[in-house]
Amino acid sequence: MAQEQKSEWFFCIVQNPETAQEQLMGFTEEKTEIEFIPVFKTKEEAQQCFLLMPKDIMKMKYEVQAIIKEDLFIETKKTSHKIFLMNHKGQIEKELEE
Repeated sequence: MAQEQKSEWFFCIVQNPETAQEQLMGFTEEKTEIEFIPVFKTKEEAQQCFLLMPKDIMKMKYEVQAIIKEDLFIETKKTSHKIFLMNHKGQIEKELEE
């Protein structure tokens, strides 16, 4: 019997969830100008870091959502963003790769 491959899940911030403008919240790193999507190991880490992130709460709605790693890469290929695993303080832990 073939061994099942376990899917990896991460948490990200979604802008304007459940609308036509829904998208993963992305940023540009100031020094290198690398565009990236921040992801987190837990929902709690995502929520803590979200408080520190620049955002427009007057015009946009935000929501922490779980996303499977494979779907995350499908989404970022559309925009050529990198994916950075971050901690609750907004520090980059590592870049995720397929």
